[in-house]
Amino acid sequence: MSRRLLVGLLLAPAVAHAAEPSPHDQAALDRGRPVVEVRADPDGASGLIRAAIDVAAPPEVVFQVIADCELAPKMVQSLKSCRIVERDPAGHWDVREEISKMSFVPSVRNLFRSDYEPPGHVRFHRTGGDLKVFEGEWRIEPHGAGSRVFYENRVSTPFRVPGYLARIALRLEVPQALQALRRESLARAPQPRSP
Repeated sequence: MSRRLLVGLLLAPAVAHAAEPSPHDQAALDRGRPVVEVRADPDGASGLIRAAIDVAAPPEVVFQVIADCELAPKMVQSLKSCRIVERDPAGHWDVREEISKMSFVPSVRNLFRSDYEPPGHVRFHRTGGDLKVFEGEWRIEPHGAGSRVFYENRVSTPFRVPGYLARIALRLEVPQALQALRRESLARAPQPRSP
């Protein structure tokens, strides 16, 4: 039986209850590499993405980048647009519409609510659109002089493709998006003063 394609990822907010990195993952993070795990849920109806990256920027800066809807399409290759359709005046939540397109599948419209707890959490869940499942969280923790960012997302699209194709696509796209998150965060981070 084929697995559902896991598309629609980023940077629509998301990580819940990520475990501490394994020694292997910790070594990759220490070398500046993102760590990504993509697997099918036991029921086969959706997939789970878990990822982490270290960023040499304060959690407040990383949080601002994650929450920036206009920036999202520049950071995720398959994401063609992001727009806020509803917003809490106090800034505690918003509802976003994202359109994603990969070459081998139709466009996917995702409507989801993001709940913000600056500077450490962004939680999100599906409210409409084409995806059957979309829920997860970003968690940003202080780490050394910067931040460790965890991402988790459970996602399923309305059409079927072989599971291996979905995993290949996400194993390429998720690290690229995390590296873009790091690049944009570093560009916004306060620069140390020269002596």
